[in-house]
Amino acid sequence: MRTMDRSIDSRRRRALFRSRRRGIKESDLLLGGFAERHLGALSDEQLERFEALLERSDPELLGWIAGAQPVPSEFDHDVMSLLKNFRYSL
Repeated sequence: MRTMDRSIDSRRRRALFRSRRRGIKESDLLLGGFAERHLGALSDEQLERFEALLERSDPELLGWIAGAQPVPSEFDHDVMSLLKNFRYSL
């Protein structure tokens, strides 16, 4: 396996962990479920955008995803659209 492949795999594992362990159960379920379903298909650039979203607070993210707050232009991208359209199911 190439070093770059290991690097992106490592980033995906870290993003999955961070998505599942947010601190607010709703965020854990939504972001963790999204990560489980979509991380493997995200490009390097999309993964970078998802990682940037994970740096934001749970109330901000949930507000943006639910449409309760406008998404700032720097976060209004394809990954945010995927998140907004993601439907978590048990």
